[in-house]
This record gives sequence, structure tokens and C-alpha cells, in this order.
Amino acid sequence: MIEDKKAVQTEDDANYIPYGVLNYRVLEGMADWVRVIDKKGKVIFANSAMKEALGEDIVGSDCYDVHCKNKKCAFCITNRSIETGETVQKEEIIQGQYYSVKSSPVKNHHGEISGAVEVFRNVTRERKLELELVERNKKISRDLHFARRIQERVLPKRGILENLKIDYVYQPSEMLSGDMFDLYYIDEANIGIYICDVAGHGIAASMMTMFIKQAMRSIKDEILSPALALEELNNRFSTLGLEADKYFTIFYGVYNKVTHRLTYSNAGHNCYPIKFNFHEIEPLKIKGYPITMLFEKVEYKEKEIKLELGDKILFYTDGITEARDHNDKQFGIEGVLETVQKNPDNILKEVEDKFIIHSWGEQDDDYALVLVEVVD
Repeated sequence: MIEDKKAVQTEDDANYIPYGVLNYRVLEGMADWVRVIDKKGKVIFANSAMKEALGEDIVGSDCYDVHCKNKKCAFCITNRSIETGETVQKEEIIQGQYYSVKSSPVKNHHGEISGAVEVFRNVTRERKLELELVERNKKISRDLHFARRIQERVLPKRGILENLKIDYVYQPSEMLSGDMFDLYYIDEANIGIYICDVAGHGIAASMMTMFIKQAMRSIKDEILSPALALEELNNRFSTLGLEADKYFTIFYGVYNKVTHRLTYSNAGHNCYPIKFNFHEIEPLKIKGYPITMLFEKVEYKEKEIKLELGDKILFYTDGITEARDHNDKQFGIEGVLETVQKNPDNILKEVEDKFIIHSWGEQDDDYALVLVEVVD
């Protein structure tokens, strides 16, 4: 209840707020700092918590003295509250502590604004936590940028490897990708090439791609057959003891540069690579289970084709085929095939452009496009 007490005595009593306007005993009991300021910017009341922290002499001082300033703030929330009747809030640093300051207008018995009441809440702990989180996020961001550079640099170099020319587009949906591909020598006659897609994306998926790269580089020295290589890859993956929802798909081929034959096998990679030239288009269809923890032993099949000079193979991941338009229609393997049929020359750019148009520029998943061409 508002108490009717006499006003604070000053040289000009009319400019000061009567005690009857506010229940000062309520303000005294608050743990936050509270002060009342008149239209002249003078502190006419400060509660015990504020006086205990800043001294008894703050009553009667200019409002900005509390902030250890020698002039008014550039943005004075007290003036704003008195002039507009708004409740205004900002932050101030006082004696090395962060305070959230809220200023509200105070009206006299005639309904006229005669001053403002300000509440100072110490938010130092919250701000320090926020600053720590910001710094941690900066460090995480720096680490992710570094990891992305590493992931990109372990990709095969664009250019010619023996009689195969490789080019690609590689685009993570986040900082790191769950897609990976590689092209490498197996021996003097054979070159291995694979593309894989880890379930999910981000850090966990990218770590899985590093396992795949290391494992495949190791397996190639022991096993030439693509089907047997994938079986061994599945065996090594099963020893990791991961959850059942961790899995990946991979299409693996071995190209013999002497016989010009490509032997290939597939572990659940439904984005069949597409072999094409100026005369025909042939999806390299072959089925197989993904590499997963669900099966202790898996057997894979193989197929073989001969590659001629000028033949190209387009490898890609489901970040392309599963992109949806505004009608929720997927781009699909059909979209890739149609693009190959109509624009076979600059196929990487054509597929990516069509994919971007189809998905309205939105990217929900990692994607990779790899083009291998027989040039000799």
C-alpha cells in the first residue's frame, strides 16, 4: 500500500518525488540495487543494498556519478523514461561488474511523470558464462575450419592419374562432410576408386570417412577383388562396436589400365554411377548391403565392364538425388540421367546447377560429384 509521508527536503521540494508515490520500504527490502532519480538527474533515494555497495553519499549526487562518469551517458535511459513514459533497459559495467539496468517512469498524485526508478541487477555471472561460451564456440569454430581443411586436402588431386582424368565437386552441408571418395594406385596395373556416403553429416560422419579412407588404403595392399575388399571393410567396421544406426554405403571399383576393364562392387550405394559417352548411357547397377553393424558376415557380388577412350563415369551421393523441390519431389537418379543425356560435356557444372535450381538453393545434406574419364 502507498504510504503518505513527507517529501525529501531539498532547496526545491516541488521537483522531488514524495515518499507517498512509492512504497520505499518495499524498495529497501530488495536485494537488487534500487534508486529513484528526479527530473534534474539527481538521486533522491537509494535502497540499503545500493548504499552499502556504493556509499551513503550517493543520495543527492548526479545519476551518472554511480557509473564513475563525469558526464551524462550518451544514451540516458532515465531521461528516456521521464520524457516518453517508457520502461527502458540497458547494461552498464560498474566497478568491473555487469549490471542490467531497467528504468521505469514514476508518476505523482496528479498522474504526471516526476522521475524514474531504476533497478540494477548484477548479471556478471551470466555475462561471464556467455563470454566463456563465445570463446569456446570460437575455438570450436577454429577447430572445425582446421578439420575441414584437412578433410578437403586428403581428397585426391584433380588431374590425370595414368590414363584416367578426375574432376569433382565436394560440398558439405555443414562444416564437415560425411561423403568421401578416393582414387589411388593399387599396383602397377590397377587403380582403385570408390565413393562413399556415411549416414548423417557433421563431425561424427566426417570421422567415419577418415576410418573408411584409412581402411581402404590398407585393404588395397592385401585384396584386389572389389567384392572381397568390401567384405573385409565390413569386418573391420564391425570391430568398432558402434551403435546400429551408424552405417555407410560405398561403391568400389578397380580399373586395370592394361586390359581397360573396370571391376566393381556395391555396398548399399543406391546412387549408381553412370557410365556414358557420345553414343550411350549405362548406369552401373549392382546391389549389396550397406556397411553396418547389423550383419556379422556379408558377401558382395562383382560386375565387370570394359572402358574405351572417351568413356566417362559420373559418381555421386544422395545429397544430389534426395534434394526436393517446392512440391516435395526429389531430384532423383532420373534427374541426374536426364542431365547427362542433355548436357554431357560440362556434366559436373550442369548437374550441380540443375540440383541447385531444383532445391531452390537449399542444401540439407552433403553432396559429392566425381567425374572420371578415360583419356588414353
